[in-house]
Amino acid sequence: MSETASVHTQESSVRDFFELLKPRVMSLVVFSGFAGMWVAPGFSNMHPFLICVAVLALAVGAGASGAINMWYERDIDSVMKRTMDRPLPRGRIHPDEALSFAVTLSFLSVLTMGLALNWLAAGLLAFANIFYVFVYTIWLKRRTPQNIVIGGAAGAFPPMIGWAAIAGDIMILPVILFAIIFFWTPPHFWALSLFANEDYKRAKIPMMPVAAGEKSTKIQMLAYSLLLLPLTLSPVFLGYAGLVYGVAALALGLFFIYSAVRVLLDKTHKSAKLMFGYSIFYLFALFLALMIDKV
Repeated sequence: MSETASVHTQESSVRDFFELLKPRVMSLVVFSGFAGMWVAPGFSNMHPFLICVAVLALAVGAGASGAINMWYERDIDSVMKRTMDRPLPRGRIHPDEALSFAVTLSFLSVLTMGLALNWLAAGLLAFANIFYVFVYTIWLKRRTPQNIVIGGAAGAFPPMIGWAAIAGDIMILPVILFAIIFFWTPPHFWALSLFANEDYKRAKIPMMPVAAGEKSTKIQMLAYSLLLLPLTLSPVFLGYAGLVYGVAALALGLFFIYSAVRVLLDKTHKSAKLMFGYSIFYLFALFLALMIDKV
């Protein structure tokens, strides 16, 4: 009986540490980073093992910064319905263990990327992690409604990191991919913050709906959606992508704008929930279209 309990505790502990890495967020980071690798010159000549190492380093680095975010925000996570069941608020992981686990993984991910691929990619990975932890999590999130606008840059680095891991340099296309995620982030997160507004009020986080009101937030979401469309089409105009990507980007972008208009006109939060879900699909589909177009 005691042996069974011990095994169950060990399995639970592994799940808790995995949850600490924010696996859902990690999946989007890994995919966008892999897309950056896919479209980079020299991808087809890169050894598959090194590609796997680059993806693993990117995933571990992203997970580590997410874990530090959870460690620092465990006080506000405990009062938000959306996050109160996370391992740290529930006491399933000791804060000191969580921090040491996260810092170790972050260091190892950067070191692995540098030794296996190149130090430009490793430097970008380190900078993204530092930016997410110190600029967004510690400095911006609790102080300004522009937290996600500026801090969202951290989540926009993966395509650049992926490109640099393969090509060893940075050109116009990975910068455009960075900009696409950067402009996509505010409407994506503000859609979430609209229907999670009470949570953010309770935690005293100045997300845009809390600080500026829902109407102002919805107008800004539409503005960012409108800016996003020509930005996503720029790879076609600059000769980096062809018809397949162009048609997909246009269709996805127009529906993204339509979703923002629906949010603006909706008196409830139903459209915001739908737009949040669509925004995740949108980014996956956009980068997948770019990868297919490259083939």
